Amino acid sequence: AGASGGGAGGDRPRLHSVTNAERAGLPGDAPSNPHAGAKAGETVRVAITWLEMTARPEGPYPPLPLTAPVSLIRAEAPPAAYFRYLYDLVGEEWEWTDRHADAPEDQAAWLADPAVSLISMLHRGWPAGFFVLDGRAEAHGEGVVDLAYFGISSRALGQGLGRWLLGEAIRAGWARPGCAKMTVNTCSLDHPRA
Repeated sequence: AGASGGGAGGDRPRLHSVTNAERAGLPGDAPSNPHAGAKAGETVRVAITWLEMTARPEGPYPPLPLTAPVSLIRAEAPPAAYFRYLYDLVGEEWEWTDRHADAPEDQAAWLADPAVSLISMLHRGWPAGFFVLDGRAEAHGEGVVDLAYFGISSRALGQGLGRWLLGEAIRAGWARPGCAKMTVNTCSLDHPRA
């Protein structure tokens, strides 16, 4: 999953971020591309960054590029195979593998939870990206909506869709009743702009 900081504008909430080294009180940080030159089976250091947004953004959200025909569709209790398709479509280049070990029935139960929303972005008729919002209080705390997964296909990069989709994910998270904070984490294996 990924998100970018708020910038210098006074009308945008600031995002607080910490690396996994800071969170654990460890010195240093992981390199910017920890798997560059690594061989299969080698261990690489990975920096994880946690972000929190504690106020609803003010001002306009990023506009949809005029040349980008897209639709956003919420999947209602989708099969685990659909989530896995989107997960691999977006994440296979970025070492997204953590959900591969999950049992399909566990993934399906997570996706069927009313506090979890999987939103697909269709671009020119095909799934080109997605995000998952997870508002389960037992997993994240009362009033917290976690942007659990976010990304677009490599074929859709460079068209302004990522910025727009992130804006829509943030808008959808803050539109949930009782949302007091949004969270996300990203790591150094993700796309550099994550």
